[in-house]
Amino acid sequence: MSTFTTKDGTEIFYKDWGTGQPIVFHHGWPLSADDWDNQMLFFLDKGYRVIAHDRRGHGRSTQTATGNEMDTYAADVAALVAHLDLKNAVHIGHSTGGGEVARYVARYGGEGRVAKAVLIGAVPPIMLKTDSNPGGLPIEVFDGFRAALVANRAQFYRDVPAGPFYGFNREGAKASQGAVDNWWRQGMMGGAKAHYDCIEAFSETDFTEDLKKLDVPVLIMHGDDDQIVPIADSALLAAKLVKHGTLKVYKGLPHGMCTTHPEIINPDLLAFIQG
Repeated sequence: MSTFTTKDGTEIFYKDWGTGQPIVFHHGWPLSADDWDNQMLFFLDKGYRVIAHDRRGHGRSTQTATGNEMDTYAADVAALVAHLDLKNAVHIGHSTGGGEVARYVARYGGEGRVAKAVLIGAVPPIMLKTDSNPGGLPIEVFDGFRAALVANRAQFYRDVPAGPFYGFNREGAKASQGAVDNWWRQGMMGGAKAHYDCIEAFSETDFTEDLKKLDVPVLIMHGDDDQIVPIADSALLAAKLVKHGTLKVYKGLPHGMCTTHPEIINPDLLAFIQG
């Protein structure tokens, strides 16, 4: 297994396949690099170098009790990029990973490190309802996540993918038991403490200033039936904050559209990267 160790002793697992321009994939909560298997195989076949890591506390990385917040997540990515000496990379983040991309590129994206960025079903600018973000979700939603995780994490990690994450709770949806099982498998590999802390990280972190600092082309992709990260208070706002942004809205697609509709998402990613 490929790993490197951060300054605080956390071991980060990563995959690094192929040669060519690097594409770095950032997964959502509470998943792992495995959530990008389809996209990694697609872009590997197109001649790209594809890289994905397990965020600290997730997947095969150390089940940390500390550092489970966006500043450290971004610093971990910077350490990975330095470890692999990546330049001219495209960073693609889904959900929580989209927040990680925004913070990483804003803080560490200079000196030719980053060529482009993609936010898919991503949490920026901020999910939580506040005085300055009245369209956000109330804190009770995220308190419910925390309570469900503590009470029965294994059942919670069945209910999320079987229902809203992939839109399998919608009438006429073709549910995939394999996708549900794979989501559960990835989630249960990670640490309960890190996953608990990450709920605050993805819901309460304000990425407004990060988005404003992005100097590279940014593609923002979002399904208009995203039940996890509602589009009105995420992509539609983020698109107004970035300097060089392109917004693509996908009618009827769910939060986990990279898994449910790769035949739509992958070619659009390729066109943006090649454009």
